Amino acid sequence: MIQITALPAFSDNYIWLLQDATHRRCAVVDPGDSAPVLAWLAAHPDWQLTDILVTHHHNDHTGGVLALKAHSGARVLGPALEAIAGRDVALEDGQRVRILDLDWQVLHVPGHTAGHIALFAADGEQPLLFCGDTLFSAGCGRLFEGTAAQLHASLQRLASLPAATRVYCTHEYTQSNLRFALAVEPDNPALQRRAVEVAALRERQLPTLPSTLALELATNPFLRVTEPTVRAKSDAHAQRHLASPSEVFAVLRDWKDNFR
Repeated sequence: MIQITALPAFSDNYIWLLQDATHRRCAVVDPGDSAPVLAWLAAHPDWQLTDILVTHHHNDHTGGVLALKAHSGARVLGPALEAIAGRDVALEDGQRVRILDLDWQVLHVPGHTAGHIALFAADGEQPLLFCGDTLFSAGCGRLFEGTAAQLHASLQRLASLPAATRVYCTHEYTQSNLRFALAVEPDNPALQRRAVEVAALRERQLPTLPSTLALELATNPFLRVTEPTVRAKSDAHAQRHLASPSEVFAVLRDWKDNFR
């Protein structure tokens, strides 16, 4: 059984720490800063950091990689299509890799960056997804190197995973994302409930993550582009009829970029 802990970094990042208590081994996902991980390792001197996983090349996800590798000798795994300093294993779409006694599938999910990957483990009844900046809780990543069509396709790929999948993204954006989602679907009762729950968590400075795919499918507008309510609001915002789900997605992404 893998335990997963959120290590806060910067203003809103999470570095995910995966722990195998049986063998006192751990791995980290997207360590933009080495300090939170080094502090955890110092507090747990009998644990070994064996793997460093990277979803994409942005510095807030990679800035701590080299210091952690130098400290621990951990293996660095990252996307084959991006330049990742210190990388030992280049991960290709469809590849499978074993980490902490779990089998992980590599998914190429371009859009936020060109070579962005996600890692999925079908861990019994509770599958796990580490998706970096592709899928957020109630939102999705910005388009830096890819197109709206690419990111839409990437999100649809993630949405096809089991509904019980726990979604570990890398930023605490849920509350602001929900404000936008409610502008798109103000009468969605699942969204209304989620906004109340998230507000209570943030008042106590607790993480709103992980989410689940089931929750995202019910509340994330970027996964709901075929819903009549989402299509109607997107048509109204664009002031034209949008012919395809990909067009709806593109309008939503542009709308969110300028939403205040």
